[in-house]
Amino acid sequence: MVPRAGLTAERLTEAAADLADEIGFENVTLAALAKRFGVKDASLYSHIRNLQDLRTRVALLAGAEMIDRIAVAVAGRAGKDALAAFASAYRAYALERPGRYAATQIRIDQSLIARTPALRRTAEITYGMLRAYGLDEPDLTDAVRLLRATFHGYCALESAGGFGAPRDVQQSWDKAVDALHVALEHWPHEENTDD
Repeated sequence: MVPRAGLTAERLTEAAADLADEIGFENVTLAALAKRFGVKDASLYSHIRNLQDLRTRVALLAGAEMIDRIAVAVAGRAGKDALAAFASAYRAYALERPGRYAATQIRIDQSLIARTPALRRTAEITYGMLRAYGLDEPDLTDAVRLLRATFHGYCALESAGGFGAPRDVQQSWDKAVDALHVALEHWPHEENTDD
């Protein structure tokens, strides 16, 4: 057990993120976190408001870690190379840090997103990569949703052992990224109906 001295919101958040990777994000409770630090649940309330606050903090921590990886991977790349690097970094984080990754999927208040540099950075990097395909709004938002749904769905199925066919999972992933690249290059732009 970690000694109780020096509890901070940051230490509690890191410990909760580690716990999420060990037992699953949905199983992280204040009681489990307090036990890890050898303190009573009430001791945590000096540093965090409640379980929702803790989960939001873990989500923000994980989101920052994930976009840092993605940013390094896509730096200096464009088009298909950037997409493949983005996808690979996303998948690696999801599989290596399953509890943290699950935290990134919770809904976060939009006003908090606007005040959080890591979440703004996520949007900047993702939208920047997609602008290289010549996309503007509302197509950018549609493309972001397509990527997120594809990456998340694939990672969720893979981590649950949902792919039983003998085909190598990496080869299927590579084909999925190739297909996304083709879809982005041939994006069905909306017709302007204002004329």
